Amino acid sequence: MLVMPAVAIPLPVRASAAPYVPCPAVKPPTPPPAMPSPPPVDPTDRAVGGQALATAGLAIPVGAPMAPAVTATSWLVADLNSGEVLGGCGPHERRTPASVQKLLLAASLMPRLDPSQMVEVTRADLRDLDPASSLMGVVAGGRYSIESLWLGLLLKSGNDAANVLARLGGGSAGRPGGVEAMNDEARRLRANQTHAATPSGLDGPGQYTSAYDLALIARATFAREDFRRYIATTVAQIPAGPGNPAFAITHDNTLLGRYPGTLGGKTGFTDLARQTYVGVAERDGRRLAVTLLGAETAPLGSLGEAAALLNWGYALPRDASVGRLVTPEEKKHDSPVVPVKGERPAPTGESSIPLHTGLGLGAAVVLAVLFLAAPWRRRGARQEAGRR
Repeated sequence: MLVMPAVAIPLPVRASAAPYVPCPAVKPPTPPPAMPSPPPVDPTDRAVGGQALATAGLAIPVGAPMAPAVTATSWLVADLNSGEVLGGCGPHERRTPASVQKLLLAASLMPRLDPSQMVEVTRADLRDLDPASSLMGVVAGGRYSIESLWLGLLLKSGNDAANVLARLGGGSAGRPGGVEAMNDEARRLRANQTHAATPSGLDGPGQYTSAYDLALIARATFAREDFRRYIATTVAQIPAGPGNPAFAITHDNTLLGRYPGTLGGKTGFTDLARQTYVGVAERDGRRLAVTLLGAETAPLGSLGEAAALLNWGYALPRDASVGRLVTPEEKKHDSPVVPVKGERPAPTGESSIPLHTGLGLGAAVVLAVLFLAAPWRRRGARQEAGRR
């Protein structure tokens, strides 16, 4: 009877939440309105980027100074060059994005659209927009370059520009196709808590993102030279065209010119989302992104809270980390596998079977071959003896 050695086959380990630590918070002078609870986050999705990020509370490096108290209900600070996450509060919690969703529109459609192409705005592009909302100022029948529309989207948070760009990027499917492209891009970036319902970030059914996802999206957009050029523009001249006069647009309030090293940023606000912000600054080779959701106007507002979080991030050592920003190229796993600092991932083509498991399997094969070959050796010996 063949005795097979015991072989240890490791089973996948389900992601577990990090210990809960309350986020430092300051109460706004006016309590925000009650909001519906977002859908829960899958435990596996919570751990994308590292187990320390699998929390609805605070995640900061051991021994780091306490993060500043803010009104934002979730936030994250990350190094876009190294991909290290310096800290966060509820980094994977679903929140309503408001106009920071426009960064996902840019990440999705900038690679598809020719900035020099001239396009005509239709009445349908403007039909469902509140005149009191953020608008670039395009008119139906007017002709504008794609580049002008990107400037209007990023400088003035133009919901009209967002509708036009989504229609153009959606091809034959029109604006819904542009929104579908946004969701495709979110999946490609592994922004698992992000779902777009509108191209502009105006509230829509099931529309959510997270502070971690916004950092992934910011990393994708700020990697593009054209995006960095648009987002750093303070004043842009929109030339006249058939059916539209020339006009100038000025960048909405961001940290440009107010916070040292700012490369650009995007604000957002709706009654449901409250204040939201994504911004990037660079100092001494460190390009830090701050993302925050659910902030209130007072006492600091989203811009003041972003500046406080960036100051905290720059005060940390360069090797400070509680996780990392994943990349689209990484292999997806049923359960996230997050390398520990200093570990070397297995090269492509190298076996992923542990050494002790491989040795056990090899021993089993050898014993099986010897066991099955023994009768043939005895039979051959008897036949040879008979011939002698």
